[in-house]
Amino acid sequence: MITRFAPSPTGHLHLGHAYSLARGLKAIAWGGEIRLRIDDLDATRCRPEYVTALHEDMDWLGVSFDGPVMVESERVAAYDEALEGLRRRGLLYPCFCTRKDIEAALAAPHGDPGAYYPGTCRDLPDDPARREAEPHSWRLDHEKALALTGGLPSWQDHEGTMHFAQPADLGDAILARKDAPAAYHLACVLDDAAQGVTLVTRSADLAGSTPIQRLLQQLLGLPEPRYLHHRIVVNGDGKRLAKRDQAPTLRQMRADGVDGPALLDALMDERLPLGYRLADPT
Repeated sequence: MITRFAPSPTGHLHLGHAYSLARGLKAIAWGGEIRLRIDDLDATRCRPEYVTALHEDMDWLGVSFDGPVMVESERVAAYDEALEGLRRRGLLYPCFCTRKDIEAALAAPHGDPGAYYPGTCRDLPDDPARREAEPHSWRLDHEKALALTGGLPSWQDHEGTMHFAQPADLGDAILARKDAPAAYHLACVLDDAAQGVTLVTRSADLAGSTPIQRLLQQLLGLPEPRYLHHRIVVNGDGKRLAKRDQAPTLRQMRADGVDGPALLDALMDERLPLGYRLADPT
């Protein structure tokens, strides 16, 4: 069994990251490997100093990873190749919409408030000159993709075989952003396959990503891993820990004299420090 820990170096890690790491380590406790991946495709927010701090946190916790560290910014060629293959099959289309454009379309009288994307650019004629001149993302046409794969994907979770409700809930996911060579879904499935991951361990708030990622695995001929979506760590007010909210960091806990290996052992047994608890995402 092979799982992975794939943090983004956009800030210092907090207790929620350590708990996710502990879930992965618990899953392979009876024999397996855990690999490290640095999700650094967001060039505007990722910083080298956070990568350094991440390794310091792992040393403090007493964690050593199996195999070489994968760095996503070094894998652009792999993402480009996959995107080009999907484009050749007619499964991608350029999207010129801004977030404000999408919000306005969904607020229109005939907008679909339940959709991930209203399809504004789906049927635009191909315009290479516009693509050259204007920033754009690349979206997956989920209807065409489902027609090729033969229907909604299923996946194996710790609760059994899971199915997605209906095709429209997939949405036309972004696979390459305007400011990055690949978006989360595409990078995730390609990197999991390249690292030989057989068990994807991540928080339950990312469970909604699984159907589109299973669809991509089918389209790209990638192996299907199993999934373990764990609960999230919240504070005493029931608020999820987040970097943007300046959640207490592992770095600060280390400075306060907390024993790193003892903390990790406690998290593997789902024993959290005073003032924190586990919750399902709302």
